[in-house]
Amino acid sequence: MASVTPVHGQGGAGTGLVADLKDLAAASLATVGGKALNLGRLAAAGFPVPRGFCLTTDAYRLAVPEEMDAIAARLGGMNGFDQEEQHDGGRGLPDEERNQLARSARETMAAAPIPPEVEAAITDAYTAMGGGPVAVRSSATSEDLPFASFAGQQDSFMDVVGPDAVVQAVRNCWASLWTDRAVAYRAANRISQREVSLAVVIQRMVPAVTAGVLFTANPVTGTRTQTVINASAGPGQAVVSGAVNPDHFVLDSASGQVLQRPQDGGPALTDAKPRELVSLGNAAQKLLAAPQDVEWVIDGGGKAWLTQSRPITTLYPLPGEATPGPAADAQTHAYLCATLLQGLTRPITPMGLSVLGIMRNTKGPWKYASPGLRLYVDLTPVMRNKYGRRWLLRMLPLADGRSAAVFPALLEDPRFSVVRSTPGRRGRTRRRGAPAAGGKTKPVAGISSLWTIVALFPAMARAVLRPEAELRRARRYKKQLETLLKLAEPATPEQRLQHAEGVLGSTVDGIIESSLPGPSAGYVMLAAARRLLRGIARPRELEAVLRGLPHNVTTEMDLELWRLAVGVGQDPDARYMFMELRPDQLAARYRAGTLPRIAQESLRGFLARYGHRAVAEIDLGVPRWAEEPDHLLGMVTNYLRVQDPEQAPDRQFARAADHADERVRELVGKATARSRLRGQLVALCLRRVRQLSGLRELPKFYIVLVMAEMHRQLDAIGGELAKTGSIAAAGDVFFLDFDELRVALRGADLRKLVADRRRMYDVELRRRHVPRLLLSDGTDVEAAVAARTAALSQAAAVDRLTGTPASAGTATGRARVILDPVGAHVEPGEILVAPSTDPGWTPLFMTAGALVMEMGGVISHGAVVAREYGIPAVVGVADATTQLRDGQVVTVDGATGTVTW
Repeated sequence: MASVTPVHGQGGAGTGLVADLKDLAAASLATVGGKALNLGRLAAAGFPVPRGFCLTTDAYRLAVPEEMDAIAARLGGMNGFDQEEQHDGGRGLPDEERNQLARSARETMAAAPIPPEVEAAITDAYTAMGGGPVAVRSSATSEDLPFASFAGQQDSFMDVVGPDAVVQAVRNCWASLWTDRAVAYRAANRISQREVSLAVVIQRMVPAVTAGVLFTANPVTGTRTQTVINASAGPGQAVVSGAVNPDHFVLDSASGQVLQRPQDGGPALTDAKPRELVSLGNAAQKLLAAPQDVEWVIDGGGKAWLTQSRPITTLYPLPGEATPGPAADAQTHAYLCATLLQGLTRPITPMGLSVLGIMRNTKGPWKYASPGLRLYVDLTPVMRNKYGRRWLLRMLPLADGRSAAVFPALLEDPRFSVVRSTPGRRGRTRRRGAPAAGGKTKPVAGISSLWTIVALFPAMARAVLRPEAELRRARRYKKQLETLLKLAEPATPEQRLQHAEGVLGSTVDGIIESSLPGPSAGYVMLAAARRLLRGIARPRELEAVLRGLPHNVTTEMDLELWRLAVGVGQDPDARYMFMELRPDQLAARYRAGTLPRIAQESLRGFLARYGHRAVAEIDLGVPRWAEEPDHLLGMVTNYLRVQDPEQAPDRQFARAADHADERVRELVGKATARSRLRGQLVALCLRRVRQLSGLRELPKFYIVLVMAEMHRQLDAIGGELAKTGSIAAAGDVFFLDFDELRVALRGADLRKLVADRRRMYDVELRRRHVPRLLLSDGTDVEAAVAARTAALSQAAAVDRLTGTPASAGTATGRARVILDPVGAHVEPGEILVAPSTDPGWTPLFMTAGALVMEMGGVISHGAVVAREYGIPAVVGVADATTQLRDGQVVTVDGATGTVTW
């Protein structure tokens, strides 16, 4: 443990119990906590920090009663073991039990006597500082970290006067380490409950004329080039606690220009004070190397003091390698989150990003970045092109309605104005930002090559002329693919790595050639039918034609899982077991081979065909269903709850197909009324739509099959590396890229690198809001547009949410809000409310009465599948998972795009 310089000439000197703030710059976090460490660095650098001292964590440890260790151990995990605490962080405890233990810890600390040497150290340091009113603030070793600030989790006390009162305030700070909110926050951030400790900062109170907080980056929009100041007359605690409505300023960080100021009354800050505070904030950010949340006060003489500074941990990471300084980037770029368009809100493992980087076409116009472990595509070159703008304005509404809604405002930004190409310089735009893969592996040559794409056109024509032959051809490729994926056993780790890295290059073009012509032809015929029916059919009338499509491998998977559930439900022993045990318990029995025979054999057969799939399956690092079938077993239990035969998924799907056939006949009849030839052409087009469009899931199905083989080989490599100590566990292999794996196979110890990446991954896994459009200065475009228009817009209706109409029809039912489909269930007829969906979610669609989704547009995965299943859907509904609550009765209108209650 690093030592700190004691306050000389005071009681306790030399004991390490107290230290002057200006002497803490080189102290350790474990000794003085985050708040004191930051204040110490500011004070040592000459910032205006009120005089004070720190009571170190050594004092806390002297005061902690022996019984606290047992309480902390129980808080650490279900069984109280420290090893489990490291993996579970106490999240396995029910909230009520955790809160009871936290209360016991608080009461124990509050009742514990303060050791005489600690009391003497506090009293002597306070007296030497001159006495008078002081602020007594908690400084925990788990706060003000780069990934979690712990703001407001422990208590602070203002205007404390007298030695006895200061000692009591210290005791109260120690006890506040165990508030319900602090314990829950540590659990959520996987911070050990047994190792956390608390220091205490005691500072002279500054008589505040004005006080408030300053953010060196805009915390609402994420813009790193703006400073936000909240200010009010009097002490700053009123602003921090929310007791007053402060004056709100937004300033340009580089120039100090006021961009937004209070509109009503006289502002608490006048003249040059906002610019002075901006300058202090910029300097603090530079010293502490991260955007800061700074508390400040201004005394009667007009001097500004900094009383606290902590990192802003809620900002979304910057794309590329931009620094968080106040200077604007030479060229601002705009990025669209590609993984959100794929129905994926969670982060992607580093290996998953690496593989996505290999798959992309580097010769195309798109460049990528991966802030927050999510894949973003740089739209800037296309936005600066006249024709590119038109294309984006047409396509974005189909892919993501919420992005499309704010995109026109982005086009008005002069930073993205149209530029003319300079002769001889086309295609020379320098690539900015970190590679999407996070590694150095070169993309596979030939993937999505121009020749492959050109070759699709005659294949599409062949599919239109002979659809049945095309169906057989597309399905037949699976056997060829499985042969290509086989690796001769036994194999060395080096051979497995070579196979995993090279298998994409040897299969992707074949997948495109075999499986893409059919669905492409189907959707071309849909476009042709739409043109033929112009002026005859209503704009959304064609939507019903896509319901209940045959030959969709994901639909077939869901229906096969339903048939598995029907078989389980007909066996009394199997049904009882599925209704009584949790999915993880059922999975353990499956692996042990002890499920009832019908369940064991049916699940084995299902996994033989679909075990390569998973929730978030485009991430190579995610375990496949064959490894962890918990999700599937939960879905079987969900299906067993279906009591009404009319709500059975197979019947619902059959009704959707019948409805589509009926709509085809209606549309052909309307076209024939215009002309016989037009009717025949519409009939041909719509027949091909029904025959071929369902194949749209097949290319991804095959790609995921390849990824599953890569996952299997890398997992085996991980097992070998864990044995040698290069990594801690086999799964850590997915937090490296291919080049790093080669280094690990040569014996390098990469455990720290993996631990750092896992920490970042866990932080991003808990992030609820992901910017769909992100600028290189950190601006969340949707949030920025909302902030600019908030004062002008009318209040939203309190009983209505709106989004993009995605699948016509209405349904009323109880909302089921689901953030992660693993272990979730939807009762028949319930309204599924989700942030986004991918194929791993689709078994839930089979019992849902309707879908409400925060992400997506009319061609997003959830919207397309909802149409195919014939359930109403509204997508692109902002904050649906927080605005709607479980059990709330809502009505979804998929034609108008509304959710009402």
